[in-house]
Amino acid sequence: MKRPWPIVAVADVKKSSEWYMTLLGAQENHPGATVFNQIHDGAGTILLCLHHWGPSGPKGDHAWPPLSDPGDGPVGNGLLLWFVVDDFDAAWVRAKELGAPIHESPNKDNGTGMLAFVVRDPDGYYVTVNEARDAGAA
Repeated sequence: MKRPWPIVAVADVKKSSEWYMTLLGAQENHPGATVFNQIHDGAGTILLCLHHWGPSGPKGDHAWPPLSDPGDGPVGNGLLLWFVVDDFDAAWVRAKELGAPIHESPNKDNGTGMLAFVVRDPDGYYVTVNEARDAGAA
């Protein structure tokens, strides 16, 4: 099995971790972390990794160029975080409770034909939440 581990740079790992855990009804692997955290579903599948802007490591010696400086380009240019959830209605309620800026309210996505909504996270990334396709559907 192959799974991606998308990593996004954020200003505040703790704040972003709480935001994503709330939106997705998820958990974290590194509670209280300030440099790196992993958001996962209840079964342990990694959904998203969060990395603070800038180098990490004991001496700041572990640097990933696209995570090093938020001033190097527009935040999120070329990136759309897309999550498929099995609790779509509850996720929409959680997004509103978070006060997430809403880019698109729930609507039938023209690509998937499923309900989806788009919000902005605390760092300005666009986050799409898409309902899961019924396993019995074609």
